[in-house]
Parts: sequence; C-alpha cells; structure tokens
Amino acid sequence: MEVIPAIDLLGGQCVRLYQGDYQQAQVFNNDPVQVAKTWAAQGATRLHVVDLDGAKQGESVNLGVIQKIAAAIAIPVQVGGGLRTIASVDQLFAVGVERAILGTAAVENPELVTELCGKYPGRIAVGIDARNGKVATKGWLETSEVLATDLAQQMAIQGVAAIIYTDIHRDGTMAGPNLEALRELASTIDIPVIASGGVSSLGDLINLVALESLGVTGAIVGRAIYTGDIDVAEAVKAVGPQRLQDVYPSDGTAIA
Repeated sequence: MEVIPAIDLLGGQCVRLYQGDYQQAQVFNNDPVQVAKTWAAQGATRLHVVDLDGAKQGESVNLGVIQKIAAAIAIPVQVGGGLRTIASVDQLFAVGVERAILGTAAVENPELVTELCGKYPGRIAVGIDARNGKVATKGWLETSEVLATDLAQQMAIQGVAAIIYTDIHRDGTMAGPNLEALRELASTIDIPVIASGGVSSLGDLINLVALESLGVTGAIVGRAIYTGDIDVAEAVKAVGPQRLQDVYPSDGTAIA
C-alpha cells in the first residue's frame, strides 16, 4: 500500500483544513517545497498536492509552487484543485506533474473526464469527496445529490486510473478513516481506490491494509504527519510494499 503524504496549498503555504472548512485552516509550514523534500526523503513513493485556492476559484492558482515541488523531488506528484478544463490539466503536466485529479468536473462535466482519459491514459484520477454519502463539489462548499458509489461506477467506466475517496466529516479530524464507506465503494468498482480523510495513526493504516484485497491501494496522510502522530518513514516500512505479507489480515476485516 502506498503511504501518500499530502500538501494542501492555500496562499502558497502548507495548511490543513478541518472538515474542509476554509475558515479553520491551520498553517503548518510556509515552505511547501521543503516539506515535499522531507516526505520524499523519508521514503514516500508519491506526493498528493491540493490547490485549495484553485478548488475554490475553479482554476489553478498555485501552479508556480506546484512546478517547484515537482522539480524538487524524484517521486511522482499528483495534483487536484480547480482542474475543470483541458487547458488546466495540460498546464499541470507541462510543469512535471504525473497525475491530475478531477473533482467538481467529474460531476458537472463528465465528458471532460472521458476526453482527458483518452488524451492522457493512466494519468487521470477522480477525487470523490463525500458528505453523508453524497458528492461535494467546488472545494467542498456545495453538496450535490450524486451518490459517491454511483459516481465511482461511472468514472470507472469512463477510464479513470483511480478513485481518491475522502470522507469530509473525517478529514482533518484525526478520527480514523471511514472503513465501511471505503469497503462499500471499493466493492463496487474494479479500479484502485485511495483512501483519504481521518488517518491519524499507524493502526489506521494497518486497518486500511485489510481492505487491499478489495482494491484500496493507498492512503493519503495529512494532519497526522504534521503533528507527528504518524512518522512517514515508519509508516512506509510498516504498510508499504516491503512489509511482510503475512503480518496483516487480507480478508477485509479490520484490526481493533
């Protein structure tokens, strides 16, 4: 399982929100490039970057910072936030980003997803951010009537490489991931699912390993790596590709 550190950009700074609330943004570092280097040095195999300004405004805002991050580290970078046109995705790939994550566009303009999957096969993911099982859009400021499971099925048919599932009520809360929702979502599609939101301990990551057989292949970790509750190097060693395969259950059950 990939342990994927998150860098959320707001005003060029590395922040974390609480349940997606922009009014509850906590600045952890004003040098996102150095933060990216730190997580890469500790063994992360991928970096997750969210342009929070872009998600809110509907277009890329922190592209310059993202370019510096991509240039500074050797591991793949995936980016979401404000990607609602082909041009915005073209820009990301032009500055060295490996994977683009669409969110609002998947709900409001699914044809765009289809076109991008054709243009960039294997490099388009969809972020499904759910509030009570329904998809939130526009930087989580609005909640649609679309069910997360329905959208995931539609996106899988359209050819996306992966689904990044975030339970908004868990995001930034350190309350643990929503295992039941992840199990339900992963069971309905045959493409990889990356878990996001609430991961607060090594135990949470081990519980997610139990869902690998259903297709949960990665976990995005945010606040916990900034507070020190999760050590990236330790987490990679414990649940990453090098772990002993028989240490953790693979039958879909969680460790208490």
